[in-house]
Amino acid sequence: MKAKQTAKHGAANGGRNGAGAERRRRLTEWMRAHEGPVHGDDLARRFRVSRQCLVQDVAILRAAGVEILSTPQGYRLPQGPSSAHRATLACRHTPEQTEEELQILVDHGVRVLDVVVEHALYGELRGSLMIESRADVQDFLRRWRRTKASLLSTLTRGVHLHTVEASRPKNIAQAKARLQEAGILLK
Repeated sequence: MKAKQTAKHGAANGGRNGAGAERRRRLTEWMRAHEGPVHGDDLARRFRVSRQCLVQDVAILRAAGVEILSTPQGYRLPQGPSSAHRATLACRHTPEQTEEELQILVDHGVRVLDVVVEHALYGELRGSLMIESRADVQDFLRRWRRTKASLLSTLTRGVHLHTVEASRPKNIAQAKARLQEAGILLK
């Protein structure tokens, strides 16, 4: 009877009895081999677990030091060392200007890695974006409209930072100039 209860408890708490650890190992290996982000629902189906179990697995992996990014496109592992040039841009705009801002960046060959705001209570809040094309911009906007979620920048009256990267510093400089012309870039 006691063995049955222990087995039942192990399954109920995410498989801490070894099966969960093995699944998390396989999940990490699969994500390393897979290029690009993968939606959580797809990962849950692939590993035959519930979405909630997958979220728990990701939390356990992160607590163990595995860096897993959660982007609007899905979960992904960071890419290896990059030769891209990075910059941090300080911006301010209305929610209605979000599309314009993101399109300016991607049209100049700039990849938008994240958005960061400084919250009075919590300090720095960061959301991973990984937006690098007009298709990514449109996908982000569709999800934003569908979920009716608030943009992080609404917490700070439109003020936010973006970490961006591009293959050449010239791309970032040109994007900054265009953002300045649009009244989006903060000096």
